[in-house]
Amino acid sequence: MVVPLLVGRESSIRALEAAMVEEKLLGLVTQRDAAVDQPGAKDLYDLGTTARILQMMRLPNGTVKVLVEGVERIRMKRMLSGRAFPRLTYARSPLDPGGSVGRTLEAVSRRALALFEDYVALHKRIPDEITGTVQSLPDRERLAYGIASHLMVTPAQKIVLYAHDSLEGFFREMGALLTHEVEILKLEQKLEDEVKEQVLKNQKEFYLQEQLKAIHRELGGGEEAPEEIRELQQALRKASLPPDARKRAQAEMKKLVLMPSLSPEAAVVRNYLDWILHLPWKKKTRDSLDVEAVARVLDEDHYGLDKVKERVLEYIAVLKLVGHMKGPILCLVGPPGVGKTSLARSIARALGRRFARISLGGIRDEAEVRGHRRTYIGALPGRILQGMRKAGTVNPVMLLDEIDKLASDFRGDPAAALLEVLDPEQNRTFSDHYLELEYDLSQVLFLATGNILHTLPPALRDRMETIQLPSYLPVEKRQIARRFLVPKQLTAHGLTADRLRLSDGALDRLIGEYTRESGVRNLERLISAICRKVARQVAGDPDRTFHVLARDLPGLLKAPPFADTELEREHMPGLATGLAWTEVGGDILHVEVAVVPGRGILSITGQLGDVMKESASAALSYTRSRAGALGLPPDFYRHVDVHVHVPQGAIPKDGPSAGITIAVGLISALTHQPTRPKVAMTGEITLRGRVLPVGGLSEKAVAALRAGVQTILVPRANRKDLDDLLPEVREGLSIRLVGSMDEVLRLAFRGGTPRRPESLPIVTSVPSPVLDYAH
Repeated sequence: MVVPLLVGRESSIRALEAAMVEEKLLGLVTQRDAAVDQPGAKDLYDLGTTARILQMMRLPNGTVKVLVEGVERIRMKRMLSGRAFPRLTYARSPLDPGGSVGRTLEAVSRRALALFEDYVALHKRIPDEITGTVQSLPDRERLAYGIASHLMVTPAQKIVLYAHDSLEGFFREMGALLTHEVEILKLEQKLEDEVKEQVLKNQKEFYLQEQLKAIHRELGGGEEAPEEIRELQQALRKASLPPDARKRAQAEMKKLVLMPSLSPEAAVVRNYLDWILHLPWKKKTRDSLDVEAVARVLDEDHYGLDKVKERVLEYIAVLKLVGHMKGPILCLVGPPGVGKTSLARSIARALGRRFARISLGGIRDEAEVRGHRRTYIGALPGRILQGMRKAGTVNPVMLLDEIDKLASDFRGDPAAALLEVLDPEQNRTFSDHYLELEYDLSQVLFLATGNILHTLPPALRDRMETIQLPSYLPVEKRQIARRFLVPKQLTAHGLTADRLRLSDGALDRLIGEYTRESGVRNLERLISAICRKVARQVAGDPDRTFHVLARDLPGLLKAPPFADTELEREHMPGLATGLAWTEVGGDILHVEVAVVPGRGILSITGQLGDVMKESASAALSYTRSRAGALGLPPDFYRHVDVHVHVPQGAIPKDGPSAGITIAVGLISALTHQPTRPKVAMTGEITLRGRVLPVGGLSEKAVAALRAGVQTILVPRANRKDLDDLLPEVREGLSIRLVGSMDEVLRLAFRGGTPRRPESLPIVTSVPSPVLDYAH
């Protein structure tokens, strides 16, 4: 046979060059393993062939392309090494013709040729012309080698065939090999034909089904239901549905059977049936009614929050006695980071119920709650039913997260749509626009969360039982960090308690000097930052351990942003400390008042709202009415301008609780008397000097304790709110109840009600410590 070869091994190229110089003869043998780069005698088959070089050409990449012609079959005796290229000694090993004119040889050769013709006909990579070429070979030996050279088999299989010494044995072995290959090719062809047949069958069935549907539509009869519809029908028979839902589903199924499967309306009906079949109608989980076990689970997940835990335990106790009751609708209100959402998950785990969370933040379309009508493209049920399908039971714990962030526009008011959902008397027959069936939500335990309540309509607030979650105290934050946050972050960063330890002093400093928050989110971020820095060190030194103390924090984090107390260390005239409520918890508020020569103008700065501006005007009018008692001339206001300023002017401020604080600051500036240090106050003032009640007392008290205040002045009408304060707050603060400004002035100033010394003018220069504070 004449074949081209590509030669790339250096020793083989040198052998080619040497052969070209001599007789142009080569010995060709096959490697047992093609991966061996420098084969020895043991790496080669002993059978080979001598070949004559017909043509040789060197390619640009360094390899050589050579055209060789086989001469005779040989058997290698010995491989000679030690030269620039290998040589071998060999013995001629021609095929034994074995009586080339015998009938047996003729039979096996004909059989081999017939099998080869079948092989070429079945093989896609061998052209049909090869059959004619092989048939035209002049003798049986060339016929044997011609057939063998075109077989698509492994080199090892060809070596086995080549090893036969007789021509008859060669043909017999080749016939067996061809028989095996033809059977494999026939099986491949059969598999391919089956695939083609299945594809053609599907196309044919689709075409016939469409024709059958057209005929049935013309005749007004039914038709054979496709597989998808049969599955829906079977699921409908097995589903446990209420009578109304089953009746509606059966009616929709009849419509679907008569529709073309590819029509848009059929897709709408299929989606509708899918929702009916996958909504939970009767499936429910068994509640865990062991009160002690539920209490234990709640305590494992959260520290404190006694009011919420007590309310859940009351619900379980009643459920255990009655056996069935409507699910309560609790609204957890508190600043961010105090654990409202995680508490809802914990309640679901304690009760053994499924949990579904629905985020209501930014929703402004009523259809998000009630669903879209099926006439719209892409219509879906509302988020309530989507949550029920996700939960898979009729009695899950469903969290309506961020309910205070609802919006409304021309598409409707989602807060109004929630009225039916959150009304225990109505949600038994909740109706979704998409489903248009009554769905029972009475067994769902609804929990809502929010930071504030005044943004909700009064009717929606009336539907819910509100539970206030106060800000955490420093001692509570330390316990939460020690029990929950530190272990969580250690696990998240691949650390252990033995490798990283945070001292109580370090936690206290993180809480007091690195965070100013009601919850623990920033505290968790700081602990995570410490773990990251330690993990980086541990990655370089696996045996190193860390014990973080309070003094180590600046090196790990940065300088404490709240190292200096928020309170003024020395109160100057014209400065008073108030208490404020914000959406993220309580805070303290400094009010500065300056009196300068002028014409009786009241200036108010600090981005104050209308309510605080009215409080400042009321405080000035009260001060003018008490000018004699304060030692001020009756017409003092004609000769001075009063400037009221609340620092942090970039932050909007408003609310009615700063009235007495502004009045105290104004009287302090006019009488040149400083207020008591570490005293803060909250309350609204009237023109007659009465102190009116305010809200958010719990958050304000926690903020005062956190800032280092020792005494707070609270309206007497807020006495009822003192029972809601945490025991640690009541013990850490001196709470004084006041009903009038006379009581406020006696408690806010060192010597009781202040009076301007007659020797001092009303207007004085501003003391330098106040300038330092402003800086």
